[in-house]
Amino acid sequence: MLVPLRNLEGEIVGEVELRDDIFAAPIHEPVLHQALLRQLANARLGTSDTKTRAEVSGGGKKPWRQKGTGRARQGSIRAPHWRKGGIVFGPHPRSYAQAMPRKMRRLALRSALSAKAAEEQIIVVQDLNLDEPKAKVMRQVVDNLAGGGSALILLPERNETVELSARNLPDVKTLRAQYLNVRDLLTYDYVVMPVSAIQTIESFLG
Repeated sequence: MLVPLRNLEGEIVGEVELRDDIFAAPIHEPVLHQALLRQLANARLGTSDTKTRAEVSGGGKKPWRQKGTGRARQGSIRAPHWRKGGIVFGPHPRSYAQAMPRKMRRLALRSALSAKAAEEQIIVVQDLNLDEPKAKVMRQVVDNLAGGGSALILLPERNETVELSARNLPDVKTLRAQYLNVRDLLTYDYVVMPVSAIQTIESFLG
């Protein structure tokens, strides 16, 4: 498929060809949904913890003798039904990580990229370099290319000037192409990338 090639002013200066098996592939919604849920689950910390009756302070001694007091028998003042007692079925540290085969992960990425391409939300630029790190300049570039929408900027390699320029823009994120993921693709309206970033994507998704 052919998409317009633009400069930083948003003007069309040519065309660039994208591989159909990556940017025009069938969209597998169930796999795309599973990949997104997996990424969200893997981001959970799972550090919530409550103390059982064995971990709270106090207890140990039987509060009163078994028989003869007229009160109910008790074995510990830290039993769950006592004030400041242990928690019965509370959360404990655990991992929420989900496994997903590599072929399915790559299929989900191709589906997400194809969905973006079908909606004409992939913007290819000749080159993405700035003279100095300035958020104001990056804001203007994104407005020229994305028309005010949120943008995910894919870089082929580290570009400190671009990364610093976009760091304080709330609706713009820079990401190196090798770390492409489903969550970021679905979060932002447009995907902006130079031609060299396309080559990086095609190298591991092709």
